[in-house]
This record gives sequence, C-alpha cells and structure tokens, in this order.
Amino acid sequence: TFFEEKIREFVALLPFELTDDQKKTGWSIFLDMKEPAAMNRLVQGDVGSGKTAVAGLAMYLASLNGYQSALMSPTEVLATQHFQTFSKLFAGSDVPVALYTRTQQLFFQHGAVQTWDKKTIRRALEEGTISMVIGTHALIQGDVAFRRLGLAVVDEQHRFGVEQRKALRDRSGEDGVMPHLLSMTATPIPRTLTLAFYGDLSVSSIKQMPKNRLPIQTKLVY
Repeated sequence: TFFEEKIREFVALLPFELTDDQKKTGWSIFLDMKEPAAMNRLVQGDVGSGKTAVAGLAMYLASLNGYQSALMSPTEVLATQHFQTFSKLFAGSDVPVALYTRTQQLFFQHGAVQTWDKKTIRRALEEGTISMVIGTHALIQGDVAFRRLGLAVVDEQHRFGVEQRKALRDRSGEDGVMPHLLSMTATPIPRTLTLAFYGDLSVSSIKQMPKNRLPIQTKLVY
C-alpha cells in the first residue's frame, strides 16, 4: 500500500515548507519503495539542505506499511541531532521513535521523551513496538534485532564499510527479506564515480536550501 494521501497530509502539517528538491527526492524514494526489489539510493546534499527530513518521510512511509526503519549515524552527536529533528517532525503523530547509542537510550511518542534502558529498547525493537530507531554502530552490535525491518538509512555512508551496512540489513527479522537501503552524504560524488564505487545505485541531489536557513560557516582553526 502506498498511503500517498497520508503522506500529503503529514507534509501539510510540517512546521516548514519542503523545497522542490526535497519533494522530488522524496517522490523518487517513494516510487523505489513501491517496487518489489530492494531500493539502493544515495541522497547527496550540503549540510542543512534537509536530507534528514526526506529520510524521515521515507521512514514514516515504512511505518504506515507496517515496517520498522533504522537510521544509523557515525557518531553519537549526529544520532542525537537526528533524534531531536525527528522529535519535531513527529510531534503531532503517534509514531514511536527511539534513540539507541552506547550512552543514550531515549523513547519519543505523543510529544514526550522518556529515558529507557538498553534492554527495554532491544525488546521493543524485537517485538516491533518501536517503528523507528536512530542510533550508531550500537544498532549492529550485541543482541539488537528487529521484528520487521523494511528500511535502513545510513547517514554519511562513506563512514561505514560494506560489512557494516550489510550487518544492519541482515537484522531485518524476516528470512529472505532485504530491507530498502537509503544512504545520505554531504560529500558531492559525481555520478560516474558513484557507479564505479557502488555499482547499481540510484542518486538524488538536494541542491536547494530551505527558506530562512542560516548559512553554513566552514572555518579552518589552527
């Protein structure tokens, strides 16, 4: 099921307006997720271009279809930032979102954040009561397992090796089911180089910056 109307209703309630590039990228992802074959798409865009919001929409679509999704970041700081962004995105919904890192385990639903322990979150993931989880390498370590993982999102994908990405997809919880894979990066990668490195990979670029977004400052500090 596509749930196109529910996606449109959700987007209309967002506290900001999506850029044209975000809409185009999101639509490409939705169409990929409708296909019977697993998606393998890379979204590239500068810091602040809104890649996380697009990933959130894809994860929301997965939850509407009864699947779990996981977003894996290379650092706890990034994972926490994504969790804070998702807490704003889904403040008006009943979608449960968890943060799972080495030092932090949080649960968000109905606008409230609670502190949970690792064992409680792992059990909820395995039982399928958590729709979305954001974390670090901790998601592919220890006893973490999913009931029905349908979408794996990898942030700053060049920071993760092939085996690490595969480890996340292998924890789907369903034999023979290959979750969709969405990768994100702020590092511009030409299409020819992308295909040479990653093979059969679809590429989307977000070039527009959201309205009223403060400019990113890059400085060299000695």
